[in-house]
Amino acid sequence: MIPGGATRRLGVGMMAVVALALSACGRDSTSTARVPADGVHFSILSAQGQASSAPLWQPLLDDMSKAIGVKVTARFGASYAELVEEMKQGRTQAGWFSARPAIEALDTADAEVIARTVDTDGADSYRSSLIVRKGSGLTLDAVLACGRRLDFGIGDAQSTSGTLAPMTFLFNPRRIDPQACFATVESANHETNAFSVATGVLDVATSNSVSTAALTRQNPAVADQIETIWQSPPIPESGILVREDLDPALKEKIRSFFLTYGQGSGVEADRQRRVLAGLRYSRFAAADADYLDPVREMIADETLAAARASGDRAAATAAERDLQRLRARREVQP
Repeated sequence: MIPGGATRRLGVGMMAVVALALSACGRDSTSTARVPADGVHFSILSAQGQASSAPLWQPLLDDMSKAIGVKVTARFGASYAELVEEMKQGRTQAGWFSARPAIEALDTADAEVIARTVDTDGADSYRSSLIVRKGSGLTLDAVLACGRRLDFGIGDAQSTSGTLAPMTFLFNPRRIDPQACFATVESANHETNAFSVATGVLDVATSNSVSTAALTRQNPAVADQIETIWQSPPIPESGILVREDLDPALKEKIRSFFLTYGQGSGVEADRQRRVLAGLRYSRFAAADADYLDPVREMIADETLAAARASGDRAAATAAERDLQRLRARREVQP
């Protein structure tokens, strides 16, 4: 027989356990099976502004809304950091991210990869580049000679092709710090840098193969004033991300939409392919976070270079270990 006081204590304890369990269940149901009341907000980087990007993306988002049965609203951001923060705060639930900010969203904003983009030529990668004004006579050797003689344009700090790739593949291996190498270093988006090089405001700038192709189509007169003097190894193309806490059924509908969009035959598939062509894509391919490992290698290399420069041996050892792990993982993949 249990004493009365003990019975009361047991009853209180059991009620607390039940309340805790119900509370935990409530948290799980809202955090892992959430359907936004006002629909899905889809983030898009638009350095040139909503006016130029909306006509290209809106037809696809309208189709997405019909396919998943939930309203889809575009949210255009002017910087990579803004896109990541929007997803971190839950103001967006899905989005189009280039490689480096995609990794930050995976690591800090409860995001996951559901697809990657494939261009009109069937490529799922692109290349970073250095551009100079045509006829300037500047060569890669002249640029790398430093001497604080040239004005240099670099990308957004979070840009894969505008900053990370040129640092990893061009400057870091030569122990070159752009701030010490060039007369001035200006950070801007690819379009601004290209116009600055074409007009002589900058001597050299970072760019990428996708931006160069787009400039050639949209402003051939400016593109004709530019030439490429360096290209990086292939870089993974952009991806489609969603928040992990979306309702699983809704998440699967979004995944299915992207992986089947513009595929097959018939009038509707042909129309969808025209929408993709406007975005310079041929399709979306299945992908998970592993496809971004080459960019994680670049980030580890960047971290290692910074640790060595600061003399932080512990950080350098950790970065070196991470870099070797990623390289070993790549070497054993088919």
